[in-house]
Amino acid sequence: MGPITQFIDHHYRHFNAAALRDAAKGYCTHIDSGGKMLVTLAGAMSTAELGLSLAEMIRQNKVHAISCTGANLEEDVFNLVAHDHYVRIPNYRDLTPEDEQKLLDRHLNRVTDTCIPEEEAIRRIERVVLEEWQKADRDGKRYFPHEFMYKILLSGALKSSYQIDPKNSWLLAAAEKNLPMVVPGWEDATLGNIFTGHVIKGDVKNVHTVRSGIEYMQSFSEWYMATAPKTSIGFFQIGGGIAGDFPICVVPMLSQDLGHTEVPLWGYFCQISDSTTSFGSYSGAVPNEKITWGKLGAKTPKYIVESDASIVAPLIFSYVMGQ
Repeated sequence: MGPITQFIDHHYRHFNAAALRDAAKGYCTHIDSGGKMLVTLAGAMSTAELGLSLAEMIRQNKVHAISCTGANLEEDVFNLVAHDHYVRIPNYRDLTPEDEQKLLDRHLNRVTDTCIPEEEAIRRIERVVLEEWQKADRDGKRYFPHEFMYKILLSGALKSSYQIDPKNSWLLAAAEKNLPMVVPGWEDATLGNIFTGHVIKGDVKNVHTVRSGIEYMQSFSEWYMATAPKTSIGFFQIGGGIAGDFPICVVPMLSQDLGHTEVPLWGYFCQISDSTTSFGSYSGAVPNEKITWGKLGAKTPKYIVESDASIVAPLIFSYVMGQ
């Protein structure tokens, strides 16, 4: 075991720290017993540069599928090609509305303490992905949002623009393994808005060139039913929202709505959340509530770590990799 793992084992003995260690140990037990793991990414984890740890988790076969928001999908690529142009704002809590306007005037889009540069990140990717959208449109082909990003990364079209070590891009690692992925609600991401604009302008003729969320659920249900009967699938949820809500529902959808019998439940569950525990707040609901919805079983290992995911997730990933 490496120093991070040893540190956690020695110091993280009680309260929320113990929950972190227990969740990490449970993750290891699930993988070591032959299980697979779905990781869900909410919030702005790509801008938080989670790829520094998540990419290696993917390469080491500790992650087998991903559900993420459209923002996390695109922001990993933004960081890959425009990292040197990002602007950090350590005193973001002190910004006035006038300060925020000045950032806008500089075409800097703020995410907490980090500003994404519009021209160097967003517009650079737009130019490349638009070519793929239009090519698919001309050829009568349709792809999921993540498949378009896989195509761009694997083609090498952006390679000359990389500004970080590509080993720290989780999306590139996922593309190289052709990792199963769902990106629910992609339409509300920056590139989703941009795609809509190009459809309205007529640059892309068929709005269905990018496949939909319903099709994502269809595809994901096929993957789940092909995988879960052979090996248990765990659910590691970072944050709340649609990235987690969407894929976890595949189990009750298959069993309750389609009437499939003996659909395996999720075999492990962990959520990192800073949402106040509350049964009225989906992101703050304790895992046991999911039993009533047919998602988890009474004996499913369940963990909730109530803390900042940008702190917790790299620690758990480091533990799982024995660092």
